[in-house]
Amino acid sequence: MTGTDTTPERAPGGASDAALAVSTVIFALRPHETTGRMTLWIPLVRRTRDPQKDLWALPGGWLPVDEELVSAAARTLGETTGLAPTYLEQLYTFGELERSPGRRVVSVVYWAMVQSAEAERAAENENVRWFVADELPLLAFDHNRIIDYALWRLRTKVEYAAIAHAFLGATFTLAELREVHEAVLQRHIDPANFRRTVEASGTVVATGEVVAGTRHRPPRLYRYDASIDLADRGPLGPESVPGTAASGAAAAVSAPSSPPSVPHTGEQR
Repeated sequence: MTGTDTTPERAPGGASDAALAVSTVIFALRPHETTGRMTLWIPLVRRTRDPQKDLWALPGGWLPVDEELVSAAARTLGETTGLAPTYLEQLYTFGELERSPGRRVVSVVYWAMVQSAEAERAAENENVRWFVADELPLLAFDHNRIIDYALWRLRTKVEYAAIAHAFLGATFTLAELREVHEAVLQRHIDPANFRRTVEASGTVVATGEVVAGTRHRPPRLYRYDASIDLADRGPLGPESVPGTAASGAAAAVSAPSSPPSVPHTGEQR
């Protein structure tokens, strides 16, 4: 059953023990309700018990002693939202001493991107709702900061093909690819510069096909070149040094370079 807060009232273990939890940040591209432009959205779950009852939070729950981390993340995500991404990657481990009232909780956070069609099939009810990622209310615990960090990671890595690919189908037009970059970076990108940058990167190849059923000159379809070993496979991969811009060929679509504050106790993945 979806839409249920899977976090128990009390963490497992004794009062002196640290509890281990998993949470997930899922990004999807959907039209903005006001502007109609493609925008990043995330699903959140309303907390149905204390602490911080009625606040929205990331999907997640406690880690059982007999379950793998990624399995627990996938299970709690499915139980709350009905989403089942084809992959989940570790984003960061958050473990500040005072991040949860009552006792110490260490959260291993996973993230993924899903295509719009999958997002449309996700559960949505009074306890599960999609929010614009940059227009969030006050969330439970430190989940606003977790999402800020995930947004920074996404925006510094969108120049890599594997990131944008997660939002697209097997084939796409350059206009659709540019729309992904614009939605993630929240700014207009010059079409001609973008085309030159993408073609120079060598990460996409023309399929020889065009979009059917269009008037005038139909746009060409492209796919990612699977033979190229990209420097970054998506969320999981080499980290850029905090405070420096991500490297790569896509200078025309460069992303923010400074990460939001994250706890020194966290471990980047």
